[in-house]
Amino acid sequence: MDEPIYMLNALWLKKDGGAEKYLEYGAAARPLLAKAGAEVQENYAPEQSLIGDFDPDVFFMVRYPSMDAFKTMIGSPEYQKILHLREEAIDNSLLIRCKPYDWNASR
Repeated sequence: MDEPIYMLNALWLKKDGGAEKYLEYGAAARPLLAKAGAEVQENYAPEQSLIGDFDPDVFFMVRYPSMDAFKTMIGSPEYQKILHLREEAIDNSLLIRCKPYDWNASR
C-alpha cells in the first residue's frame, strides 16, 4: 500500500537573486504540487547551529500522498519545463525522503 512520504528540502540559495528566482520557481511549482496532492509545510531559516554543521538558507518539508505521486510530478513535462528555475536559484541542496518516526516501535 502506498503511504505518504515526506521530503526534507534544504536549500543554499545563490547570493545574487537566488531567493527571488526560487520564489518564481515556487509560484510555478505550486499548481503542480496541488495536482500531485502535495502539501508544503512551514519554511524555516536556521538562526544558529548549536550542535553540528547545518547552515542552509531555508529548509522545509513537503508531504506527498505517495512516492508514485512524487515521481509522477517530477517526471511530468510541466515540471521539467520549470526545473531550470530551481537550478538557477540554488548553489546547493539536499532532498531527503523521510517518514514519521515511531519512538515506541523502536524499543
